[in-house]
Amino acid sequence: MLRQQRTMMEQFYSFLLLCIIFLKFPETWTESNVTTPSNVENMSSTESPESRNPGPRLLVEILVPLLVFILLILLAGYYFRFRKQRKAVVNAGDKKMPNGILEEQEQQRVMLLSRSPMGPKKYFPIPLENLEEEVRIRSADDGKLFREEYNSLPPGQGSFEAANKEENREKNRYPNILPNDHSRVILIPIEGVPCSDFINASYIDGYKEKNKFIAAQGPKQETVNDFWRMVWEQRSATIVMLTNLKERTERAATNRSPLDKCYQYWPDQGCWTYGNIRVSVEDVIVLVDYTIRKFCIQPQVHDGCKSPRLITQLHFTSWPDFGVPFTPIGMLKFLKKVKALNPSHSGPIVVHCSAGVGRTGTFILIDAIIDMMHAEQKVDVFDFVSRIRNQRPQMVQTDMQYSFIYQALLEYYLYGDTELDVASLEKHLQTLHNTTTHFDKIGLEEEFKKLTNVRIMKENMRTGNLPANMKKARVIQIIPYDFNRVILSMKRGQEYTDYINASFIDGYRQKDYFIATQGPLPHTIEDFWRMVWEWKSHTIVILTELQEREQEKCCQYWPSEGTITYGEINIEIKNDNLLDAISIRDFVVTCNQEKEARLVRQFHFHGWPEIGIPAEGKGMIDLIAAVQKQQQQTGNHPIIVHCSAGAGRTGTFIALSNILERVKAEGLLDVFQTVKSLRMQRPHMVQTLEQYEFCYRVVQDFIDIFSDYANFK
Repeated sequence: MLRQQRTMMEQFYSFLLLCIIFLKFPETWTESNVTTPSNVENMSSTESPESRNPGPRLLVEILVPLLVFILLILLAGYYFRFRKQRKAVVNAGDKKMPNGILEEQEQQRVMLLSRSPMGPKKYFPIPLENLEEEVRIRSADDGKLFREEYNSLPPGQGSFEAANKEENREKNRYPNILPNDHSRVILIPIEGVPCSDFINASYIDGYKEKNKFIAAQGPKQETVNDFWRMVWEQRSATIVMLTNLKERTERAATNRSPLDKCYQYWPDQGCWTYGNIRVSVEDVIVLVDYTIRKFCIQPQVHDGCKSPRLITQLHFTSWPDFGVPFTPIGMLKFLKKVKALNPSHSGPIVVHCSAGVGRTGTFILIDAIIDMMHAEQKVDVFDFVSRIRNQRPQMVQTDMQYSFIYQALLEYYLYGDTELDVASLEKHLQTLHNTTTHFDKIGLEEEFKKLTNVRIMKENMRTGNLPANMKKARVIQIIPYDFNRVILSMKRGQEYTDYINASFIDGYRQKDYFIATQGPLPHTIEDFWRMVWEWKSHTIVILTELQEREQEKCCQYWPSEGTITYGEINIEIKNDNLLDAISIRDFVVTCNQEKEARLVRQFHFHGWPEIGIPAEGKGMIDLIAAVQKQQQQTGNHPIIVHCSAGAGRTGTFIALSNILERVKAEGLLDVFQTVKSLRMQRPHMVQTLEQYEFCYRVVQDFIDIFSDYANFK
C-alpha cells in the first residue's frame, strides 16, 4: 500500500513540476516566440511583445484554471483512495495480525494500520542499576518513548489454519485473536466430533521454563466443556483469571449494560458437570485485590471415576475496566501468591483474561522478567514480548500495559519482597534496629525513609485545592485525592457542597472498607454527619482528644445528652460508657427526609498520648477487635476513622487493622507495603517514624499474646 502511495505521489509531483516550468517559461514551449532575422525587420518599434504575440498570455489564462482543476481532482482521488486503504480490515484468516489494537475489543474486525516503512528499532537490555532512570526517561512527555518502543514490537506471525476451520470459528471469542498452529494447545479428540481437538489457547514459555503457561481466551458458554478438558488433560493445577465476568468498555462507558468478557465456568457453590468433568467448589477466600477459589475436578468415565484433583483459581479483581491498575502493588502480591500456591510438578499455569493476550501477556511478562532480574541482573522486556508474540500474536495489547510492566519491575527492584511470616518477625525487627548501613542491612529509619519518598500526587488534588474547599481543611497539606475522595450529594443551588476532606481506603478483604477523614471543624460538622448517613456507616473511630497541648484537635460533633440537629440530620445519644481506655457512645441517627433510623457506635480511644505513641500495643489491639465485632453485627459498611488531620494516627489504626487481619488469616505480614499502599490513597498516612515502628511493635505484641498460632484464626 505504501509503495502504491509513493508511486502515485511521484507521478503527481512530476506533472506539477512540468506545469510550473511551462508557466514560468512559456516562450520555450511556443514556436511563435522564436526570433528570426525576418520577423525582427517587420517589428514596429512601438509594439509591445504582448500585443505582437498574445499566445502565451492566452495559454496562461486557460491553463492556470485547468491546472487548478486537475490538481483538485488529483487531491480528491488521493484522499478517497487513502480512506479506502485505511478501511481495509484483517479477516480472521490473515497470517499477519495488526499491531496496536484496543484492549479486549468487541468489534468483529480490526482496522489494519500501516506499519512504519523503516526497519524496527533495536532496544537493548537494561541493567538493573539503570532501571529507575530509564523508566523515568521513557515516562516523560506522557510516556512518548514507551509508546515508540511498544509500536516497534513485531505483531507476531504464523498460520491459523485450525482456528479458521468452519467448525472452530464460533469457538473464538474474537475472530482476530487466534492461536498459532505451531503453539496451540491440542485437545484429545472426541470420537465422532469433528475438530474437537481445538481450543483457543496457546503454550507460552516462561523465562527459562518451556511451556510454563497456557494463554487462553476467557471461556464462552460453548467452550466451557473444552476449557475443563484442557485443564484436566494438561494436568494444570492453577488457573489465573485476570478479567471480571462483565466489564464496561471506553466506547460504551455511558452504556449501563456492561459487556460479557468471560462466561462463568465454575459453580457458585456445590458442584456442576461440564461435559464429562465434574467440578465442585471446596473453598472461596475473598481478598481486596483477588479471590481464591478451590475446586475439586473429576472426569466421569464409563468404566468408573478417575482420581479427583484439586485446582486453585486465583481471580485478580482489581484490574479496572479501562486501562491498567493505578499501582502495581496489588499485582505483585497476586503474582507472589500464584507462585506460592502452584505445585512444583504440575502442568502449565492456565492464564486467561477475555481475549487471552492483553492482561494475560502482561501477567506472564512480569513473572518472566522478575525471574530474569534475579538470574541476570537486567531486564529485557522488548525481546521477551517479541518472542512470546511468536507463540501467540498480540501478547501485551496496549502501550499502557507495556508501561505497566516496567512500573511493576521498578516497584519490585526498588522495594523488593518485604513480606514476612510471623515466625520471622522478631529476627526481622532485630535487623531493622541494627543502625549499621551495610548494603544488605538497612535500619528502620532507612525503611521509613523509602516511604517518605512516595510521591504526593498534587495533580490529583484539584477539588480539595479549590479556594472554597481549602477552608474546610485543618491541614492544607492533607487533602484527599480526587480519584478516591468521598463524594456527598450536592445541595441544590449550592456549589462545592459535595466535598468533604475524606478518602476511601481499602481494607484487607474489601475495597473502600474505611473512610479516613479529619476531625470535623465547626463549619464541617453537618458535612460529617451527611457523610455518615449517605454512606450508611455504623462505626466511627476517634483517635484524638478534643484538645491536646491547649490546641483544638477536633470539635465535639456529638451531643453530651439529648438530641442535636445538623442540617437535616438528627443525632440522639443513647449510651456513653468508658471501657478501659475506650469510650463507647451509641447514637440514634435520623434524617428528616427519610423515615429510617440507624444506630451508630463511636469508639473514642483515649490511650494515645499528646506526644509520641501509646506505651504498649494491647489498647490498640482491643480497639481493633471491638471495631471488628461491631462491623460483624451491623454489616460491612465503611468504618469512619479520624484523628485531627486524618493521616498520622488514622493511618496507623487502618494499617494495623489490615496487618492484623492478614496475620490472623495467613500468618503473614508486610508492614512496609501496607503503609506504602495507604500513602498512595491519602497523603502522609502513618506520619512519623515512631508511628511506623509502633505498627511493628503492635504486631509483635499481638503474636506474643496469641503465641499459639491456632488461637488467632
